[in-house]
Amino acid sequence: MGTLTNNYIFKALENYPYDLEEVMEALNYALSADDKNTMALTLMGRMYAEKLYKYEEAIGYFKLALAEDIRAFEVYTPYINTLLWNEDYKEAEEFIDFGLTVKGSDKALLYLKKANLYEQLKDYEKALTFIKLAKEYTFNSDFMVDVNLEKDRIKGKMPEKKKSKSLKNSSKSKKIKDNVKKL
Repeated sequence: MGTLTNNYIFKALENYPYDLEEVMEALNYALSADDKNTMALTLMGRMYAEKLYKYEEAIGYFKLALAEDIRAFEVYTPYINTLLWNEDYKEAEEFIDFGLTVKGSDKALLYLKKANLYEQLKDYEKALTFIKLAKEYTFNSDFMVDVNLEKDRIKGKMPEKKKSKSLKNSSKSKKIKDNVKKL
């Protein structure tokens, strides 16, 4: 039974996201053979979230997968993304915090998702704090590049800091002195 289910899952993975009809057919067969398969449930959730934009249905599939196996790490990223897209910020934060306690979870990815959460909440300073933690837990160069790109994007959204009064006054006095010298 597992081999048949896996064959359907491989077929779905091979066709995703290019031939969605084949993906749905393969996933329906996989879930009819094993309705508790976390990979099939996750892929079905991704179909609902990423292609049909039906976030509530997608969340249902992700929760079913997690109920079967809390260490089904393939669920974590698409589930968090869907929660963020659906603006379920409190639930996203709670799940990320929980995921950080699970042995074997990708801490760097979870901290990056937490940075994305705070970016969406427009708390850019806090987002950068979690970017720093993501960097600390990153152990491959490719992911580090991604983290740095996220950091640059978040920094680009931060409002410009206003100059302090003393800085403004000193620049005004410098301009006055320069003008006096020209005379």
